Amino acid sequence: MSWTGFKKSLNRAGTTVLQKTGQIERTIDREFADEESKYRAFEKECQALQRDAKQYQDAMRSMTTTQARLAETVETFYGAADRTSDGAMASHAFTSAVEELDGGIQRELEGPYRTTVMEPLGKMNAYFPVVNEHITKRNKKLLDFDAARSKLRKVIDKPSEDPTKLPKTQQEHDDAKEVFELMNDQLISELPQLLDLRIPYFDPSFEAMIRMQCKFAEEGYEKMSAVQRYFADNVRDDYAAGQLDAQVEAVLQEMRELSICGAN
Repeated sequence: MSWTGFKKSLNRAGTTVLQKTGQIERTIDREFADEESKYRAFEKECQALQRDAKQYQDAMRSMTTTQARLAETVETFYGAADRTSDGAMASHAFTSAVEELDGGIQRELEGPYRTTVMEPLGKMNAYFPVVNEHITKRNKKLLDFDAARSKLRKVIDKPSEDPTKLPKTQQEHDDAKEVFELMNDQLISELPQLLDLRIPYFDPSFEAMIRMQCKFAEEGYEKMSAVQRYFADNVRDDYAAGQLDAQVEAVLQEMRELSICGAN
């Protein structure tokens, strides 16, 4: 930081302290405060959306990978008992189906999802530090303006014997006011424009995400439906009738009756 910049920082810190004690009037710009509040809400929502979108991507990858490991374990159980049984054939078909789904999501969904969802979110969030820097500069210029206004009032209230002091102080005030109002008006004008662009900007990403979810669900349904043909007709009928829970409970009861599974 240069010496000039260091002095400005000290002066602004002093102005802030004097404003807190009521010795210097603080400018209240409700129009800017309203626009900044809406912008901050948008910033927070975009950052949360980026995190959630990444978690969704990770969850999809984790689900298919875990499902593939689960299928391998189930196939091992059935294969150890009877490789020719309907259950063994169904478990093998299930393993093949989930492996295809796992490969498909990595091959067909991750790339498009990254391109159409994650990258646009990243680009939008990359603008916030730039906008925040402009807001910070605006706030610093506001402190300069408030300090210059206070200084001008003091010179007017207590005229100096130096005839050049009032014109010089007036010029400092006018310059500070011009710089502040320029930055303030720009932000008041452009912050709403940024927010208005969020819908057309995110529309394609939202549509792409829905389409990819539909594709994944359709492929999953198609592959899982193919596995069902390896089950006996009565299994599907019992499932539709809600009788499988009773069958599972009956098997659990048989397990409880085994001495090694008993409570005692």
